[in-house]
Amino acid sequence: MALYELFSHPAERGYRAGLCSKAALFLLLATALTYLPPLLVAFRSHGFWLKRSNYEEQPTVRFQHQVLLVALLGPERGGFLAWSTFPAFNRLQGDHLRVPLVSVSVINGTSPFARDYDLTHILAAYQERNVTTILTDASPFWLVGRAAEAPFVINAVIRYPMEVISYLPGFWEMIKFAWIQYVSILLIFLWVFERIKRFVFQNQVVTTIPVTAVPPGELYKEHVS
Repeated sequence: MALYELFSHPAERGYRAGLCSKAALFLLLATALTYLPPLLVAFRSHGFWLKRSNYEEQPTVRFQHQVLLVALLGPERGGFLAWSTFPAFNRLQGDHLRVPLVSVSVINGTSPFARDYDLTHILAAYQERNVTTILTDASPFWLVGRAAEAPFVINAVIRYPMEVISYLPGFWEMIKFAWIQYVSILLIFLWVFERIKRFVFQNQVVTTIPVTAVPPGELYKEHVS
């Protein structure tokens, strides 16, 4: 009757030696070389600690039907024309109130103070905002032939691309980023030194006493018998 292998399991073998032996010194050195070099390699790669991170976000834009438009006439002071959807601002412009060309929209429409409608104050407040809209690659063109009594019409299409937000990461995000780099290098060292230790102990490069580990159940049976 033919016999077939139905089940198998590895036999565990231990190696015993004193704490002051060459085997113990080798094991201590192998452990240090397993865990410390990956840390040094990850740190010296100049990307261990995440100092700044970024992500992309699509802005949500809602038209508030509020606008302030300014047309600059020259470098001299007071050389501009302006118009807005805020009556209080328009009343303060006097002879400068005209058809708009350039838009700025940082007015507190509910403020009763004239300073909040001053053009210099509005532009300064616009520059100090955390989020600023800058129109790039503008391609304006004029269509001639408008009658004198016809209204002045501005058609504009503004596209809002994905915004790249840069920020300083928190403590746990830095730890997670560093841990991923460390473990990815550590796995290679664990694989290499595990085979080095197995070769050294199996071939008795350092003197030890090999001991075959006995499962607790089998040890109990031996004592009973």
